[in-house]
Amino acid sequence: MFVGTAIAGGSRSARGILRTLVFIVLATFLWLQLHVVSLTGRDDSGQSSSNETLFSLVPQELHRFLKEGRNSSTNLVNSSSGALTELEIAEIRHKIERVNAEQRVYNEEAFGPLASDAPIIVIQVHTRLTYLRHLIVSLAQAKDIEQALLVFSHDVWHLDINYLVQSVDFCRVMQIFYPHSIQTHPHTFPGEGPNDCPRNIRKEQALNLKCTNAKHPDLYGHYREAKFTQTKHHWWWKANRVFDQLSVTRNHTGMVLFLEEDHYVAEDFLHVLRLMERTCKLSCERCNVLSLGTYLKTYNYFTDFSRKFLGVDSALQKELLRGLKRQEAAMAQRQQIGNGFGGIDTVTGGDGNGINNAGSNAAVIGNGSTGGGGGVRGIGVSGVSSTYYQNANTMQTAPGWAFQLLPSLYNHYQKAEVTPWISSKHNMGMAFNRVTWNKLRKCVAQFCSYDDYNWDWSLQYIAQTCVPSSRGAGIAPRAESGLITMTMRAPRVFHIGECGVHHKKNNCESTAVIAKVKNVLNAARNHLFPSQLTLTIAGTAKKTKLRKGNGGWGDVRDHQLCWNMTISPDLDLP
Repeated sequence: MFVGTAIAGGSRSARGILRTLVFIVLATFLWLQLHVVSLTGRDDSGQSSSNETLFSLVPQELHRFLKEGRNSSTNLVNSSSGALTELEIAEIRHKIERVNAEQRVYNEEAFGPLASDAPIIVIQVHTRLTYLRHLIVSLAQAKDIEQALLVFSHDVWHLDINYLVQSVDFCRVMQIFYPHSIQTHPHTFPGEGPNDCPRNIRKEQALNLKCTNAKHPDLYGHYREAKFTQTKHHWWWKANRVFDQLSVTRNHTGMVLFLEEDHYVAEDFLHVLRLMERTCKLSCERCNVLSLGTYLKTYNYFTDFSRKFLGVDSALQKELLRGLKRQEAAMAQRQQIGNGFGGIDTVTGGDGNGINNAGSNAAVIGNGSTGGGGGVRGIGVSGVSSTYYQNANTMQTAPGWAFQLLPSLYNHYQKAEVTPWISSKHNMGMAFNRVTWNKLRKCVAQFCSYDDYNWDWSLQYIAQTCVPSSRGAGIAPRAESGLITMTMRAPRVFHIGECGVHHKKNNCESTAVIAKVKNVLNAARNHLFPSQLTLTIAGTAKKTKLRKGNGGWGDVRDHQLCWNMTISPDLDLP
């Protein structure tokens, strides 16, 4: 009897424990579901807020380039959805061959034939669709863009990107496809074959394994990686393709500007490109490369005028400080002779037409009264006490007044620098014509054999070793280099990409930089479209030391493929 009672009691206790456990599990599950929904909602809200901010900075009629969407009736292969089958790869290769052979120029019926001196803009495209959308938006807002030809050079057949590019209707458009990509050769060269040597294996081990490229590591002892070699191959292929192999460019004599999918252009970039081209003919015949982009942190020009001057060079610092001292002396003199209202000093900034305009007149009243606000778009100023001008440390308090006080500080918007071409400084938004290209093409052997997987470092190498020194009248630096560049002090091409070949982040679609660049250009709008350029010569050493390559380009198969792009452009790899 006692045993039965004990068993019954134990059974009830077990059922109670089981019910408690089930309740705890259900409660935990519900809590996790609610927590995940909450987090997802916050993420979606943040993303939505970010998108709304970007949309607000773009004209309504251009929102279509930022919205997702494609022609659902198309039967093109979407290559972005993972590994491709052999049949899909064959289909993509067939489509690439057809498009490259067709050489179709979209919108030619609307804009007419391309003028021989019209700008050609070549954009290297991989898969970063978000950045490409914003580049297209910036191009759409550029003055005189209807005169240009946009050539999108792809190394991936991507349905959504193709749809976006073919929706561009504000100028002539062409697509070309690099035919030797990793996408179309995933398991054979120039992709990575099954018998290729691992990157970090020693040469002795590679020879014992008898892997394909065992005899040809790079100068650091590493073996090739296809994802890095492809960028140099693609750049050299598209340059050969645009200058020498397209019907539309056969008689072209103008500038060819090279951009990438994660660049962003100012609305006056074509105006400045034309101005630089004319300035070269008049004042710098040795200049054979134009650079519209720099890596200076120009954002601080608009927000920080303290002594520290983050991102502003020493010449501009000295210019501002000299102006401050002159202003302090003038203020002190006026206060001594003033009649209670003090003197009024007017700084004339421009004519209000948006060309070289440094803002409206700014009045500074010496007794601490308020002065008239100046017309600086994005930097509104009014009612600023004259005590802000007592020393340089207080300039950060009134950045707008610092701008109006010294409009010459912003004259760098019409300043250009002449210097030997340096890959790490002048590879963004670079442009040159057929004359320069013909010199580069003659150095194909040196470019294609130099052990560096970067196309820009390879260009710098041949500029120092192969390209003949540039000749001509006008100013030029004392340097033995085949490439002399004229570069804008204030960039017209910006880099908005957060990730790339050399940089990886958790969020590669960040829009923070895009918003910052848009705001900078909005604030600088009154200083765009300069009517002339002021040239300065950069101080450089007479002899630039040849640098060791970065490696990654030791495989003779890469050398031969690169060479054949110039010598045998119709090469068809298996």
